[in-house]
Amino acid sequence: MRVCLGIDPGLARVGYGAVAQSDAGLLPVCYGCIETSPSMSFSERIMKIYSDVNGKIGVIRPDFVSIERLFFGKNVKTAEYVYQARGVIMLLIAQNNLPVTELTPTVIKRAVCGSTKADKHTVQTRIRDILTLDEIPRPDDTADALAAAVAGLSL
Repeated sequence: MRVCLGIDPGLARVGYGAVAQSDAGLLPVCYGCIETSPSMSFSERIMKIYSDVNGKIGVIRPDFVSIERLFFGKNVKTAEYVYQARGVIMLLIAQNNLPVTELTPTVIKRAVCGSTKADKHTVQTRIRDILTLDEIPRPDDTADALAAAVAGLSL
């Protein structure tokens, strides 16, 4: 059995989702969202992300990590903070000696939906169906992290 920890990086919310691949198919291990408050200082937010993601890695003990590559249009300020949060997560992955797969949103969509043009709701619905969940994981960041894990396992 292989376990992939999918991560959707961000500063306000970091989605995580661990998926196991066995002979029986794909099974959700655990999933959720780490949230930081805008009232926290930037350094407090980064430290919370570091601590919480490290804790998840320690409990889940994944075989590898699949993390979404970021794409930003015009908001450079937001991109700067998110890239710094992503850097902290990449450091944790390296510190835990885990192989990492960095996937673009289009690669994830293709792996989960069979199309690079799938919208967010279609991806979420497919994740619910693939992992036989009762409902779509919320918030969106959680479903995106599970999609990253499913895509990582499909490579």
